[in-house]
Amino acid sequence: MGRILKWLIYLAIIGAVALVAYAYVGPFFGADFSPPQTEIRQPVTLDAD
Repeated sequence: MGRILKWLIYLAIIGAVALVAYAYVGPFFGADFSPPQTEIRQPVTLDAD
């Protein structure tokens, strides 16, 4: 049981490192992580007594 837990921890660490590496290297390979830039206007009612 200890070996399986140890390997799962190693796998989680490798996965986290790979995810961080993809976040930094992804834009060089065409992955765009930025949200779409759109303007949103909504009317706001102030002092609605």
